[in-house]
Amino acid sequence: MLATLTSAALRGIEAEPVEVEVNANESGEPRFIMVGLPDAAVKESEDRVSSALANCGFAPLRTRTTINFAPGDLRKEGPFFDLPIALGILVATNQLRAENLDHYLIAGELSLSGSTRPVRGGLAIAQLAKRLGKLGLILPGISAEEAALVEGLAVYRVDSLHAVLQFLRGEVPLRPIGPSTPRPGLNPVPGLDFADLKGQPALRRAIEVAVSGRHNLLILGPPGAGKSMAAKRIASIMPPPTKDEYLEILGIHSIAGRTTAGQRHLDEIRPFRSPHHTITDAALLGGGVIPRPGEVSLAHHGVLFLDELPEFRRSVLEVLRQPLEDFEITISRNAAKTTFPCAFMLVAAMNPCPCGHLGDLRRRCKCTPAQIERYRAKISGPLLDRIDLHIEAPALSVSELRSTTPCESSAAIRVRVEAARERQRARFAGSPISVNARMAHAQIRRHCPINSALGDLLQQAMERLSLSARAYDRILKVSRTIADLAGAENIGAPHLLEAIQYRTLDRSL
Repeated sequence: MLATLTSAALRGIEAEPVEVEVNANESGEPRFIMVGLPDAAVKESEDRVSSALANCGFAPLRTRTTINFAPGDLRKEGPFFDLPIALGILVATNQLRAENLDHYLIAGELSLSGSTRPVRGGLAIAQLAKRLGKLGLILPGISAEEAALVEGLAVYRVDSLHAVLQFLRGEVPLRPIGPSTPRPGLNPVPGLDFADLKGQPALRRAIEVAVSGRHNLLILGPPGAGKSMAAKRIASIMPPPTKDEYLEILGIHSIAGRTTAGQRHLDEIRPFRSPHHTITDAALLGGGVIPRPGEVSLAHHGVLFLDELPEFRRSVLEVLRQPLEDFEITISRNAAKTTFPCAFMLVAAMNPCPCGHLGDLRRRCKCTPAQIERYRAKISGPLLDRIDLHIEAPALSVSELRSTTPCESSAAIRVRVEAARERQRARFAGSPISVNARMAHAQIRRHCPINSALGDLLQQAMERLSLSARAYDRILKVSRTIADLAGAENIGAPHLLEAIQYRTLDRSL
């Protein structure tokens, strides 16, 4: 007897339909035959499914069973198909009568005992089920909670094979689960607050400007100045993601398997990724035979923090150029081409020299000019051009470290940031962008006009600092953000001058 069920396979950040066909012959040696480009994890489902069926009280297979995954040219990976295979075997061997199987999209991993385990990409699978017009979606655990965020689709959470069978037989009704409510907090990053950062008023201001317009930021300073401490608190002043942004963030992390591993909850928290400087190109951008998202995509709508920037390999830094401009990364493989979104805010930190004490009045730098030049040359001009703000964080004095004067908290800074972001959302209403950093040339001309006097001022700065055309646009974008923070309708001289002084590291680097 032939049984056909609908499941899904992941490709990039989307899911594609897979028909699971199970045919049980009355003659032949009892064995599983799987066709349709299954990978090793799919083939191993034979042992998981057999044990799960036996432990649930079903008769062992006594026939030759062929399982086909269609379409045959789409590679299938992971344990997505355990549950549909088990149900297909029961239907094909007349141990289950369920005439409404084609109304549901089914996916899930089975344990040897017959309980279910969640799978990656619950959100993408739900979006696929809705596109296919399915009446419902059957998923285990946290995968079902993610899927329930898709409106207009009945999602059924099942914890065991036995529960699925009772539902399909009509013995025990299951109610669709409601959408999980994200849990935004007063401080999105508990335990991390800018009130803990001593001194550094210029660094605080630069971070506020950068977050307000989602601009890229480079922090230069000696060890112990608070560069990493400040960077780790950036997420605490970022406004919570919109619903669309939240679904995009959750979808990427679900595809990467972070939600099923319990590494991320259904909270409205913008991602903060801080890879080690030994990271490879593929780990940063994404890759694999079947491409998975890398660090730049896991930081989508959040922060990618690169500490000790010159210690990263030159090839790793150079591959950041295209994602910083296009806000997406395309990975090409023989089987397919996959595009992942990566609209992140880059925050980088570095020492002024290899020993870190160049310019420190209390410690003598031991680096030679040649060593300093080699150290700074690791950061190319084109990459530096794509970083909107450069700020120096000087070493803290003992009196600053001992100070008990309370510093401004993340909550207070976030109020100003959200007000500036709201002005930008109103400005770009109806367009696909919502922050100043993503303005194209036409939008810069429209929203960042300056008079002739300011134009002459900017021209002098461009000539003295030998800035590129890309830096010209980024100065105007930052000026627009500074004006938004000030509540100004037009860019003024103070806004432009502040934006220009954030480019002074172009000359020294």
